[in-house]
Amino acid sequence: MTIPTDPLPPEVLAAVQRGNKIEAIKLMRQLTGLGLKEAKDAVEASPQHAELGQGSPGEVRRSGSMGWVLLALVIAALVGYFLVRGRG
Repeated sequence: MTIPTDPLPPEVLAAVQRGNKIEAIKLMRQLTGLGLKEAKDAVEASPQHAELGQGSPGEVRRSGSMGWVLLALVIAALVGYFLVRGRG
């Protein structure tokens, strides 16, 4: 079977947009009758998948939690500074 070059079916596209690649592949298999490899290749080759920054195999996605850690450290430093300054 060949890999579809059309846009992904709406259900598959919704799963891709939620970041659930496994669900998208499962749906692609159910809706098109493709095998596992063909469905995976179709999802990964789609423009929608690439737009979400998921196009490179082996790419590690970052959750963005490092920004929150940095913000917490800055707030803690400011609180500490004002506590020490208030005592002197």
